Amino acid sequence: MNWVNESTPQEFVLLGFSDRPWLALPLFVVFLVSYVLTIFGNVAIILVSRLDAKLHTPMYFFLTNLSLLDLCYTTSTVPQMLVNICSARKVISYGGCVAQLFIFLALGSTECLLLGVMSFDRFVAICRPLHYSVIMHQRLCLQLAAASWLSGFSNSVLQSTWTLRMPLCGHREVDHFFCEVPALLKLSCMDTTANEAELFFISVLFLLIPVTLILISYAFIVHAVLRMQSAEGRRKAFGTCGAHLIVVTLFYGTAIYMYLQPPSPASKDRGKMVSLFYGIIAPMLNPLIYTLRNKEVKGAFRRLIVRVFIIRKQGLSKR
Repeated sequence: MNWVNESTPQEFVLLGFSDRPWLALPLFVVFLVSYVLTIFGNVAIILVSRLDAKLHTPMYFFLTNLSLLDLCYTTSTVPQMLVNICSARKVISYGGCVAQLFIFLALGSTECLLLGVMSFDRFVAICRPLHYSVIMHQRLCLQLAAASWLSGFSNSVLQSTWTLRMPLCGHREVDHFFCEVPALLKLSCMDTTANEAELFFISVLFLLIPVTLILISYAFIVHAVLRMQSAEGRRKAFGTCGAHLIVVTLFYGTAIYMYLQPPSPASKDRGKMVSLFYGIIAPMLNPLIYTLRNKEVKGAFRRLIVRVFIIRKQGLSKR
């Protein structure tokens, strides 16, 4: 029997909250505003990190990677979600669903590892300040970033392949806003126990292990900060690390809830809202958290605005 030809639909219906039509307008506004803020916030961080020489440090190199990742992460799902909210037929093509599944999973896995790398960078900066430039040299930073991206995309290839190989037997209604592994597994007409066990194991590798290492590194960081003699140094260290901890809590907390809890019909609506949080809200908040609590970034923004104003003024004076 040819499972692919007989069971693979031409398109999927993304149900979302279609059983609650009164939520369409509020959700559209929230998604649109969040997406616009995500685009502007992350593009601003990328620009200011590259254009300001004072921000050419490992911390802002990894932050630039995070911003680029969040831009692609939200773009893989939000435009399609906005179209479907406004459309009577809330569909996505099979190819579009495959692309969405692969990209969203790849970037989500990469972010899991990248946040761990960023905590290692803060650990070295605060606990080994005299050796920081020696340890966190440019080559190591590039290797850590490349390893995060490569591991994330490799995981996506494996999980996407395993998920898409499951026969659907004509089922095409995805009870979610976008194509994600847990939602697609529910469509299968075969036993998915092995896939769920594999998903749980990979989630432990990409979620629990990094967050455990992050918490251990921050235990050492807090110990080192409390021993600092300078109150200004303690305030700066807690400000930088506090921003990172907020991002870690938002992302890992919601992702762990989604991927490491046993499947339950009663929690399907909560699962949808949680996935929206780590897929849309967290990428929107990341630039705000890092800029509002970081004097270096705010100073770089001011210098960039002044530079643009001066260049524009010089251009007008030459006319």
